[in-house]
Amino acid sequence: MIIIHVMGGLGNQLYQYALSEKLKQLGKEVKLDLYAYTDAKGEDREWRELELERLEGLEYTVCTRQERTLFLDNSMKFADRVRRKLTGRKDRTVAETADYMPEIFEMDDVYLYGFWGCERYYKDITGLLRQKIRFPKSSNPANVETLARMEHENAVSVHIRRKDYLTVADGARYMGICTQAYYQGAFDYIRERVEKPVFYIFSDDVEYAKAHFSGQDFRIVDWNTGKDSLYDMELMSRCQHNICANSTFSIWGARLNPYPNKIMIRPLHHDNYETASPEEIHANWEGWVLLDAAGETVYGK
Repeated sequence: MIIIHVMGGLGNQLYQYALSEKLKQLGKEVKLDLYAYTDAKGEDREWRELELERLEGLEYTVCTRQERTLFLDNSMKFADRVRRKLTGRKDRTVAETADYMPEIFEMDDVYLYGFWGCERYYKDITGLLRQKIRFPKSSNPANVETLARMEHENAVSVHIRRKDYLTVADGARYMGICTQAYYQGAFDYIRERVEKPVFYIFSDDVEYAKAHFSGQDFRIVDWNTGKDSLYDMELMSRCQHNICANSTFSIWGARLNPYPNKIMIRPLHHDNYETASPEEIHANWEGWVLLDAAGETVYGK
């Protein structure tokens, strides 16, 4: 059996769910560990909500507390503490240490801890994931009307993530990647290849978006907030093309997009601590257009 630790927001939760589906396709028994959302206390508690359960009919198996304890060897029972002192811990955790770790496909009886976001993990099951990951029907007329309008336009989603990336904790890691030049380069790339594109702007900083992206070919999507934020991902997935931020949320919006001739643009680096070379990133993200912070195309389609 393999247990996958679930953490983060919707985008990261979908990565961990998708990895479970990939491993199931390889004949593995896989369960998800939701401890961070259900039983954890203090710093171990995930501050975001478990959103997998809000998706329509998404099926997965959750590990028991006993199974989690067995794999992590973190029982507080006296006999187990004595055994650990005599024989050492038997923690079976395998942590994510690289963008792509194909060796996990050969493993059994391990606890996988990481985000597992690389496109290469899921390239061959993307169609299956699109079938399984379904959004509940929105009752908001704005979403219904926008979905209908997108069918008659060359709609392009644009994700701008700012607020949490402006904090001291996250700024050093994530800022300076999706610059104004990055977005301008992405707009130029699309306009050179798509007739009359309409850019749908999705952002957690609506005022910034309104101040920087205006004109008849821009539309600001500002009505899906709180628990309704997942409908932004659905709208992204229904656009013909996608311009992503360094955010798993918009990466999934693009990945769930079923259009065969879509253009998916992402920043070359997801964060400032990434060590993979451009060549490695290109190999791991086949089919994606990679732009750097200066808006230059590093790898095109």
